[in-house]
Amino acid sequence: MLMSDILDANAVKVLSGCTSKKRLFHDLGALAEGVHGLDPTVVIEALIERENLGPTAVGKGIALPHARFDGIDEVCGMFVRLEKPLEFDAADKQPVDLIFALLAPVNAGVQHLKALALVSRTMRNADICAKLRANSDVAALHTLLTATETNQAA
Repeated sequence: MLMSDILDANAVKVLSGCTSKKRLFHDLGALAEGVHGLDPTVVIEALIERENLGPTAVGKGIALPHARFDGIDEVCGMFVRLEKPLEFDAADKQPVDLIFALLAPVNAGVQHLKALALVSRTMRNADICAKLRANSDVAALHTLLTATETNQAA
């Protein structure tokens, strides 16, 4: 699986006015509707439901919200860089500014796990994260995320 398989160039955004997780999930719902044609209400509810199980912040300013739901045919991702970091209940107490959201069909199984592993591996790369934080151009952000394509998935 390649990052370019799950991350459309139009699914990358920089947000300046995001003040809460709820606002972020609404922005992700709108992005999912615009890029993937998904029902934003379903996306928002699925992300909130998953977040209620436990925070998806993984530390070092990164969050990987993800959800499975009906009405989607394949795993897809969205990347958001926040200009102002947001409290996300991370274990390391650091606010989040890099968010990679994954949406998957209920029956995605291994594909969902492979995508999550790929995104996690990419976002653990400190060099990539530094470059993502230093850039506001969405095309450059997409290129940074997809430039180190790999077929290896955990």
